[in-house]
Amino acid sequence: MRGAASLGVKRVFIIAGDPPEPEGPFQDSLQIIETGLLEKHGIEIVGIGGHPEGHPNVSKADLWVWMENKIAAIRERGMTPLVVTQFAFDDEAIIEWLKEMRERGIDVPVRLGVPGPAGIKRLLGFAKRCGVGASANVMKKYGISLTNLIGSAGPDKLVGSLDKGLTPELGRVRLHLYPFGALTASAEWINKYAEKH
Repeated sequence: MRGAASLGVKRVFIIAGDPPEPEGPFQDSLQIIETGLLEKHGIEIVGIGGHPEGHPNVSKADLWVWMENKIAAIRERGMTPLVVTQFAFDDEAIIEWLKEMRERGIDVPVRLGVPGPAGIKRLLGFAKRCGVGASANVMKKYGISLTNLIGSAGPDKLVGSLDKGLTPELGRVRLHLYPFGALTASAEWINKYAEKH
């Protein structure tokens, strides 16, 4: 088998995917990290999941333990860890999660998952499937009325709020835009937002 590095692959993102039963030999993503195959094949950076609004099947305490264990396993193997979060709508929950992460001494770079511009029903459908909070108050802050599901919404308000809340003590943070299949609309949104700001 050719190494990933020979193909130009140096980064991977490893998540379990939450199936009710594992569909292969691994019970969770930590087991994949611990195989030694990633560093053997030239992987340098390993992304793992983060959940600012929690997870429907895992307690908050367990999420932190899992994150710490994965980061330690990645570093033990000479690779660099990176956290890429589930998409979220609630800027306050995201900032509080980041603060707690840094208070726990977790100093890795973070890519905050932001929902890209999409139809309101599509956004809410993905939120429900992924266990992301979609309360009326949070949706109103995001620019969605749960009484009017017609039209589309973009992340302008969320990104603007995050920009104000991301202070230097929160460490290295960037955005990761989830396009939900709307690649063209997402690229257009990025360009328009960049022009405005």
